[in-house]
Amino acid sequence: MKFMKLGSKPDTFQDQGKSIRYVSSELATDVTIIVGEVIFYLHKFPLLSMSNRLQKLVSKANEENSDVIQLVDFPGGPKAFEICAKFCYGMTVTLNPYNVVAARCAAEYLEMTEKVDRGNLVFKIEVFLNSSVFRSWKDSIIVLQTTKSLQPWSENLKVVGRCIDSIASKTSMDPSSITWSYTYNRKVAVSDKITEVGMKFPGKLESVPKDWWVEDICELEIDLYKRVMVAVKSKGRMDGSVIGEALRTYAMRWLPDSIEALVSEAHSIRNKSLLETIICLLPSDKGVTCSCSFLLKLLKVAILVGADDSSRDELVKGISLKLDEASVNDILIPARSPQTTVYDIELVKCLVNRFMARERSSRDRNIPPKSTNDFILGHASWLKVGKLIDGYLAEIARDPNVSLSIFIELLQSIPDSARPIHDALYEAIDIYLQEHSSLTKAEKKHLCSLMDVRKLTMDASMHAAQNERLPLRTVVQVLFFEQIRAAAGVQTLNHRNTDAVDFTRMTEKEYWQKTLPEKQNVSKPSSEIKIKGEDPQKNMKLVKKGSKNRSSGPQLMPSRSRRIFDKLFIGKVSGNGENRSSETSGSSQSPTLRIIQGEMKSSCTSSRNRRNSIS
Repeated sequence: MKFMKLGSKPDTFQDQGKSIRYVSSELATDVTIIVGEVIFYLHKFPLLSMSNRLQKLVSKANEENSDVIQLVDFPGGPKAFEICAKFCYGMTVTLNPYNVVAARCAAEYLEMTEKVDRGNLVFKIEVFLNSSVFRSWKDSIIVLQTTKSLQPWSENLKVVGRCIDSIASKTSMDPSSITWSYTYNRKVAVSDKITEVGMKFPGKLESVPKDWWVEDICELEIDLYKRVMVAVKSKGRMDGSVIGEALRTYAMRWLPDSIEALVSEAHSIRNKSLLETIICLLPSDKGVTCSCSFLLKLLKVAILVGADDSSRDELVKGISLKLDEASVNDILIPARSPQTTVYDIELVKCLVNRFMARERSSRDRNIPPKSTNDFILGHASWLKVGKLIDGYLAEIARDPNVSLSIFIELLQSIPDSARPIHDALYEAIDIYLQEHSSLTKAEKKHLCSLMDVRKLTMDASMHAAQNERLPLRTVVQVLFFEQIRAAAGVQTLNHRNTDAVDFTRMTEKEYWQKTLPEKQNVSKPSSEIKIKGEDPQKNMKLVKKGSKNRSSGPQLMPSRSRRIFDKLFIGKVSGNGENRSSETSGSSQSPTLRIIQGEMKSSCTSSRNRRNSIS
């Protein structure tokens, strides 16, 4: 911090409570000047020799036969006037970043310029500002803070503008040229840590981060902060990511954490103004430079404090650009009246729709992927949003006020290609069925039909097969496709990912057409499937042929699941391919499925195009 001393006379001002008297053994005071609630007993001559305004006021007082002068609305108050008076008397005056602006405004008020006397107070303060204050990082910030209480004088004298320009210029400098101290208390990686000036050692010099300046300017009030940030952005040399970090740090510094403090009557107007200012300062490419989590937090606050629609739209636009970076907790946005749900589902649907529209547009402009793997690699964000919304569905499924139509609308906002695995969707549906036990059978059937059982993993399939909340038809579908997986040798899935994914998406007809041999004289493969018209209760089992280690082969289904499958699989195919039996009845002539590793034969006399079907 810089100081400046002016004058050298030993005479002093004696503070007498609400009055200040110049103490001298040579002269008696002949003028009384009132500043605020403080009275100064001074001499005319030293004051008039430095201040043009006091010359005019004293002349007017003499015409009125008075020796009292009252200075109304004096900038800086009594302390600033005392500095000016001491300078007039030639006494030592100490200037620092905390009082220099007040002294400069007071000197301007008193017209202590070069026209009155060379080397007057205005000139000397300007030299101090330009040669010392504006060259210092922290002094510039301190001086800028003091200008708030000295408006409009500090603005008219361009002190505010010069402080802002000084700060903005320093933030745009190459970090490697920074030689002054600054505040940096945020957690950073080891490679980003810095050492204070005076503690840097040769060979161990650590780099200065690009955002070294953001914490120091957080002490500014929002109006001044806005002007500084506008100046920083106008320089055109600051990365948008650093601007975003600066705004995030300022929001954390000034926005309350609790909902009660945000919406309280005493601070709601201030919080709203602060939030709208931060939003307007966001970089134009906010979707790239600001984290999605930060934008979502601002959106939550905007809803709570009642920010205007334009501010919300700006946030929604930025969030939709990078929704794939969000977490489930980020999008749990509380609903406001008149909504009856716990969370604002409509807002999340809007975010998803905007994101998907942009992704589809981007995908249409590119060459379509040649394979599933190419799609996954080229659309990772697409898949992340699918996973995000499935997790969100599991959260809102616990809300009894979430209607089935709203739940399904959000579920269907994610395309099938964004859900290669349906485990998370199954979990969300299961929770919804558990929390909404009043659903009709038709509603349950419709909801579960939106889940593709072929995309369930082994663990999810085993759970679904024993889930009493699921419709019977869904359970049967799960069991059927688990039988197909077992028959196809799903144990090789880890070695042939692409073929396995394609296989699990086959229809039943495609599977049987691809599995049955084209000719009877085809050589027997190492793994075969036998289809025999035998007793289903005896033959509905899995057998590992030619191996003693049963644990490595297909596993038996749970007994309850086997019984359900036995009842529902038997009797689905009759002589002319017509379905003559009910879901719970069986026929001794109906073929049953017996899967044996080793060979695949059909004991039925029907053509190879005949297949078993489950409706």
